[in-house]
This record gives sequence, structure tokens and C-alpha cells, in this order.
Amino acid sequence: MKDFKGKVAVITGAANGFGFEYAKECANREMKIVMSDIDKNDLENATKKIKEMGAEVISVVTDVSKYEDVKALADKTLDEFDSVDLLFNNAGVVAAGPAWELPLNDWDWIIGVNVYGIIHGLKAFIPIMLKQDTPCHIVNTASVAGLLTTPNMPAYHTTKHASVAITESVNYSLQARNSKIKMSVFCPGFVQTDLDNSDRHRPERFKIDPNNPYYESKSYKDGLKRGHHVINTGMPIDSIGQSVFIAIEEEQFYILTHPHYNPVIGKRVKDMLEGVNPSADFFLNR
Repeated sequence: MKDFKGKVAVITGAANGFGFEYAKECANREMKIVMSDIDKNDLENATKKIKEMGAEVISVVTDVSKYEDVKALADKTLDEFDSVDLLFNNAGVVAAGPAWELPLNDWDWIIGVNVYGIIHGLKAFIPIMLKQDTPCHIVNTASVAGLLTTPNMPAYHTTKHASVAITESVNYSLQARNSKIKMSVFCPGFVQTDLDNSDRHRPERFKIDPNNPYYESKSYKDGLKRGHHVINTGMPIDSIGQSVFIAIEEEQFYILTHPHYNPVIGKRVKDMLEGVNPSADFFLNR
């Protein structure tokens, strides 16, 4: 896609972080915008700001971990704008801690949002795009955490590796049928977003159980502390929207924003091919 004016963009997780940056860039390019998020108040505030930019925009409260919500988002998009040209499967959360300590409820939550959120978006919107048979693009938000692994983040790495794999496989399938749908997977490093405050966006069925001792544990508190630090000291977010749209224009599949991780990604692949066992020393000594 190179011509965006008048086209329709759908963004999940649009009230904060990357989603809000995408919405601003869509407005700058005179697109029609469907903003969705699980947080009603944040979504209303974000939508108001995008409307003040002069954009034609609607908002839809959506829990991407529920297919019926994402299907309703697709239906609302067609009811309002008759088509969809650009989809950002962007909603995401984080949960840190050792796999054997992390409550199963946290696993269900992060997989529901980060993995099923993408699955639901693809299932609801790809048939619409195929039927349109017009140039379309899908951007799935993953992370550099989907291209490498580190200690104490097993749930996040699991979901982000899944995000990359889903995008690669679906992209092959769309190519095989000569579809006009292009795809990208966005794999940033640490950026100044609201990701470290994910807990405040938990729906009721995934709420933290105050009686679970894990949430008073050192593992949980250390994870929160590290999350706040790496996000607050990350890359400024203001260039992300433009960078991603340039990648869309150039039909770039892998969108990487932090080149200093490339040697780590390369080492992981090299070690696999050479039969070198993973070693925690690489991370402990840095």
C-alpha cells in the first residue's frame, strides 16, 4: 500500500502506546480510522484527540481475547465504512516471572491477548479482505522478544515467538493464493509505551487474585521493577508511527527498530545451526 487517503484502518490496543501512534499517523495520512481498546475511558480520550486532528474516526470497546468481540469489531467497521484496508493487530500485555511460579491465570491472560488476539483478528478480517480483492496490509505487533529469548520472561517470549510464527505462516498462505494482502510483523525492542502498566487493563476474568502469594513474591515485584525501568528508559515513541508506515509502503515484512539486538538474534540462530547449547552466562555477564 502506498495510497492511504480515504482508506480504512482498524487498530486494536489503540488507546495507548503503539496503537495511539498508529492512529495519529493514520490521521496524518487522511485515513478513516476504527480505534478499539479494552479500556473504555482511555479509548474515549484517545479517540477525542484523533478527532481533533480532523480524522473521521469511530471507537469500539474490544476485548481481543474474545472472538465475539473482534467479530463485532469487524462488523462495526463494515457497517460504518464498508471496507477495511489496513489492520493493526496491536493489542498486547506482559507478565513476567519464572514459568513454574507464574499463575496459570497470567498464562491464560497473556496468551489470550497476545496470541488469540492476533488469531481472532486474522480470522475476522482476512475473509473480508480476500472478498474485497483490493490491496490491503496487516501489521501484527510482536517484539524483538519473538526473535530471541532471555531469562524470566517465558510467557512473554512464548507469545511473541507465536506472533512471529503466525505472521510468517499466514503470509506464506496468502502468497500461495496470489492474494493482494501483504503482511508485516513489528518486532521492536524497548520503547516508551504503557506496556509496563498492563495489569490495569486486565478484564474481570483475568484479575489478580489478592490471595495468591505470588503477587507478594520477590519474583513478581522484581518483574514489575524491571519492566518499569526498561520501558521508561526505552526508545522515545514519537517516531514509531512514521517508521511502521514507511515499512508498509515498502512492503517490508520484518520491521525492526533496534539494530543493536541484531547480533544477539544472529548468535541465537548461529548457535542452533552449530549445535551450541544455550547458556545463561551470556545474559548474566552482560
